[in-house]
Amino acid sequence: VQLQASGGGLVQAGGSLRLSCAASGGTFSRYALGWFRQAPGTEREFVATISWNGGTTYYVDSVKGRFTISRDNAKNTVYLQMNTLKPEDTAVYYCAASRIRNGLASTKRSAYDLWGKGTLVTVSS
Repeated sequence: VQLQASGGGLVQAGGSLRLSCAASGGTFSRYALGWFRQAPGTEREFVATISWNGGTTYYVDSVKGRFTISRDNAKNTVYLQMNTLKPEDTAVYYCAASRIRNGLASTKRSAYDLWGKGTLVTVSS
């Protein structure tokens, strides 16, 4: 299974973007999925996660109320709706799948063993 993120771009502060991450070569319907981000000179950080059936989601505090993670297992796609974007949201965003926790959502980077290439989100002030 390979993951490919898309939907990044340049947006003004206060704007919105929706990121998508599609799986190819297999299905990820049994896996928990997550979004992480990495700004220049910083560690990759957790943003959001969703359990295999969408029943559980977690967010980093800085995006709560602004970002929403969702998934469509029929389309093998996970989404990250980002609203009210801020300059500090600027980063490369990565999607990831956790195949080792029986579909349970996790905020820990170490729980994810399959990563896609990132997509750049730039928020201008």
